[in-house]
Amino acid sequence: MLLYQDSVLSLEYDPATDILEMVWPDFDTDTMLETKHALQMMVESIRTYDVKKLLIDGSNARITVSDEENLAALQQFAADLNATRLQKIARIQSSNARRETQTQESMYRLQASLDAHFELQNFPDRASALTWLKLAS
Repeated sequence: MLLYQDSVLSLEYDPATDILEMVWPDFDTDTMLETKHALQMMVESIRTYDVKKLLIDGSNARITVSDEENLAALQQFAADLNATRLQKIARIQSSNARRETQTQESMYRLQASLDAHFELQNFPDRASALTWLKLAS
C-alpha cells in the first residue's frame, strides 16, 4: 500500500512482510529542503506503522551536494531512524563505483558515530535484499 508520495519520494509498505520500500531521492542543492522533508515524512511513517524492515533502492540516486552536506543529512536521517523501532535496513547499491565508495565511507562513519540498534546491509539487487529482510531476526 502507498503510505506517502510527493515529487521527491514514494513509500510503499507491505504489511504482510512488514517491509517499507523506497527509492533513495536525489541529493541536489536545489531540492535539498524538499528531500529532507520527505525523509522526515518517511521516519514518521516508520513510527506510525511501527515498521521493522526498510528497503532502500540507492541504485540510481544522484548526489550533487558537497560531501559535508551529504554526510550531515545522512547523520540526521540515521539518528531519526535510530529513534524508531526499525530493525533491518537493506540497501541496493549503486552501479557507480565512485559514488558507492563514497557512500560506503559515509556509512562507516555513521556506524562508528551512532550506536545504531538496526542492522544495515548492502546488496547488489532487490531480490537478495528482500530475501535478507524476510529472514527471521
